[in-house]
Amino acid sequence: MTARDRALGAFTGLAVGDALGMPTQSMSRAAIAATYGPVTGLLTAAAEQPIAPSMPAGSVTDDTEQAVLLARLLIDGRGVVEPHVFADALLIWEADMVRRGSADLLGPSTKRALARLQDGVPADEAGRTGTTNGAAMRVTPVGIATPSDDLHRLVDAVVATARVTHNTSLGIASAAAVAAAVSAGVDGASLAEALDAGERAAVVGGERGHWTPGGEIAARIRWARGWVRGMAPAAVADAVARVIGTSVASQESVVAAFALAEAMGDDPPSALRLAAGLGGDTDTVAAICGAMLGATHGVGAFRPDVVETVLAVNRLEFGPLVDELLKLRRR
Repeated sequence: MTARDRALGAFTGLAVGDALGMPTQSMSRAAIAATYGPVTGLLTAAAEQPIAPSMPAGSVTDDTEQAVLLARLLIDGRGVVEPHVFADALLIWEADMVRRGSADLLGPSTKRALARLQDGVPADEAGRTGTTNGAAMRVTPVGIATPSDDLHRLVDAVVATARVTHNTSLGIASAAAVAAAVSAGVDGASLAEALDAGERAAVVGGERGHWTPGGEIAARIRWARGWVRGMAPAAVADAVARVIGTSVASQESVVAAFALAEAMGDDPPSALRLAAGLGGDTDTVAAICGAMLGATHGVGAFRPDVVETVLAVNRLEFGPLVDELLKLRRR
């Protein structure tokens, strides 16, 4: 595989995971089973879906949309995203979501940070309470655009896109973990090597931003990977849903994505379908897991018919974005 195959796989895996988790997001595991049964493919959201009622099968959510937005800003800024430019872009994106009648809007950490920024709070202070997974869910383009050979440089790039909304030790560490796993995959690392890189980056990222109490991301990833290794899929589902957790908190959903990648990384489609049925922030767990698996396995890891549906339903074209991000990587 070429670096482009892997980079395209990362963006494609993000979108496929996101679309698989769209109909089940914010639902309990029991409600998902009662409403849909086992998640075996792309589903139209039920009318009673709390975030995306009746959305067509294959539709993506804020995870993919914000990743695409960030990719374009990185390209336009030649690798640099100014805080106020990013903030304005996020507010414009949310206004468009409101216009489209979507309830899948900015997350709680991002909303608070942007309100503070509009009130004149400096960019480094606006995101000082952001501990949720918003920075991690959209960070894939940073991983594609930045090599993995210098983790401090990579984490610097993550901080530049996270600090406006998630300028905390937990928010940055979780985003750094995902970016490093994606970047290492693009560089040709195996899945185990990429997940190891994510752990190491989480250690570096955990030293950035405003310290926030809570289980450290790197330590939780290391524990979760060791715990689920070798488990059968049913046991993995119980472990992630009941113990690790799938809420919007970084130390749950991001760690859950790493655990699924560790336990089921040899079968990306099954890993993402399992993620979609776990309950909680299913779209984000599946999207992050998909990005990491796509970066290590390439775009061919996902069923062509599923990929074609997701691209067509959302009018997405990742090739040009990936090509420009890889140009930034080679600078």
